[in-house]
Amino acid sequence: MRNTLLTELKKYIDRLNPISADSWDKLSSIFTEKEIVKGDFFITEGHVATQIAFLQDGIIRAFYSNREGHEYNKHFFVSPCFIGGYASLITGTPNQINQQALSNCTVFIANYSDFKALFDKHPDIERAARKLAELFFVHKEQKEIEIVLLDADKRYLLFQKEYPQLEQQVPQYHIASYLGITPTQLSRIRRKFTGK
Repeated sequence: MRNTLLTELKKYIDRLNPISADSWDKLSSIFTEKEIVKGDFFITEGHVATQIAFLQDGIIRAFYSNREGHEYNKHFFVSPCFIGGYASLITGTPNQINQQALSNCTVFIANYSDFKALFDKHPDIERAARKLAELFFVHKEQKEIEIVLLDADKRYLLFQKEYPQLEQQVPQYHIASYLGITPTQLSRIRRKFTGK
């Protein structure tokens, strides 16, 4: 049963970089299944991150809050994908981003130190990890460029393309926050494109 549940993780890793059967045995052994209930957090700001997780099922938002308590959605994680406080894991400094479940989620969690410990003996795992880091970097840069260079209409259309099912699954104010606009602006943009 456990191997069946880990099938998506194996597929995801192999898309990044195919790994050997031995490497997969070692990698899969460090992951433990866990449920995250809607509204609960995987990580919170102010704590040093120590774990990574593979999101098997569900939706998680990454957000930060300013001093006044206003929240800004930075990213949506939609299964299957990896989640975690990447900057905190790499630097060992306190995490600045919260990751909260927007639906009930199934994840496979591993200690990042156990993950990194596999790199020396399993270079195929290290290559997969490097490619994952590259994907995170590229996505982060694209988002930063979009916020600066594209108007709200274009950002909305890109959101629809990147997250085709999300609009019906999460509250509109979360989407507006991600796009850097108000819920009222989002309503206007949606009416423009749907005619409703």
